[in-house]
Amino acid sequence: MNQLEQLRQFTAVVADTGDFQLMKQYMPQDATTNPSLILKAVQKPEYRPLLEQAVRDHHGSAGLNAVMDQLLIAFGCEILAIVPGRVSTEVDARLSFDTQASVDKARHLVGLYEQRGVARERVLIKVASTWEGIRAAEILQRENIRCNMTLLFSLVQAVACAEAGAQLISPFVGRILDWYKKQAGDKWDAAANAGDNDPGVRSVRQIYDYYKSFDHTTEVMGASFRSTGQILALAGCDLLTISPELLEQLAAGQGTVERKLSKDHAQAANVARIVADEPAFRWQLNEDPMATEKLAEGIRLFAADAVKLEKLVGELAG
Repeated sequence: MNQLEQLRQFTAVVADTGDFQLMKQYMPQDATTNPSLILKAVQKPEYRPLLEQAVRDHHGSAGLNAVMDQLLIAFGCEILAIVPGRVSTEVDARLSFDTQASVDKARHLVGLYEQRGVARERVLIKVASTWEGIRAAEILQRENIRCNMTLLFSLVQAVACAEAGAQLISPFVGRILDWYKKQAGDKWDAAANAGDNDPGVRSVRQIYDYYKSFDHTTEVMGASFRSTGQILALAGCDLLTISPELLEQLAAGQGTVERKLSKDHAQAANVARIVADEPAFRWQLNEDPMATEKLAEGIRLFAADAVKLEKLVGELAG
């Protein structure tokens, strides 16, 4: 049994890609997308027809925003024809500090899915884990619009998301590692910061243990991996969203995979409860330079790729 098959015994495997062919190959439970992944996909000849159809069917009547939304839904529907579970579709990162606009966009996206016969239970709306985004999720969850909280780098973000009733969080393992490596520069000790000692792995384990200690039902899905070592160090996490390259490596790997995270272990860890109201949230986030910087950077990068995707749509529309 290869490492991917062993991992599935402990954790739901999610594909982090917009490439349908790769999803068919690895058969994940769920799939996640974002503007960067869709931008990458639509530049491939095999996915160009989806972009062309969205422009042809929707540009004339409703403009660029309508085409962008329909493109997201088109990818989501194609994905849902492959995976048995859910697809995550992202609210525009430029709305990350606007609660009402995020709510309105999420409702619109879910409505478009429902027009195509997709039940809202199969859709996760991705929202940035800003204070405003978390408040949007709180509203949406009450309407049975399930939220995947993205760009999450700290425990206080995770606690606020759970207290808001979010369906799922996506803590970014690799981007946390990237920040610490950059800060250390030449002094970075790769061996000392691998496996269980990886700063991104430690962050997800801390969140997982907190959730299980206080019986939060929000799902934890580790994301943004740089190596199979990070993935295997989180075996037992509720879900892990994994790129095709790392899925391939796991499928080829023959070493033993052991459960690293469990509810029993978490509840024995004597975790202290933290406050995550707005003042505490903003202060604790401010006190964490890694989380502050990576959240801001992630929003900028997703927004930039959304602009690039809009430019591609605009050029095709003429």
